[in-house]
Amino acid sequence: MTYRVRYAKGARDDLHRLFGYLLERDLKVARRARDAIAKGIEMLGEFPFTCRKALADNPFLRELLIPFGAAGYVALFEIEDNDTVTILALRHQREDDYH
Repeated sequence: MTYRVRYAKGARDDLHRLFGYLLERDLKVARRARDAIAKGIEMLGEFPFTCRKALADNPFLRELLIPFGAAGYVALFEIEDNDTVTILALRHQREDDYH
């Protein structure tokens, strides 16, 4: 089974924020981070249930850990139905919470 992966507006905003932060410092690193996130998200099209639950009582709200350098990123997503996964938010692992 293949899921369609879509981004909520907030997740797209997070991508722009994260990319913009790195872009101000190093274009190559920003591009590598963007590629790492895209590769991680791509996996959700096939295996969204392999990711950890974000809440113990909701099996459809999950988090994907995306390694990058010494830390990485976390994508909060929801398995909406048999066809759709929605990325709700993205953050760097060193951030306190989702924005």
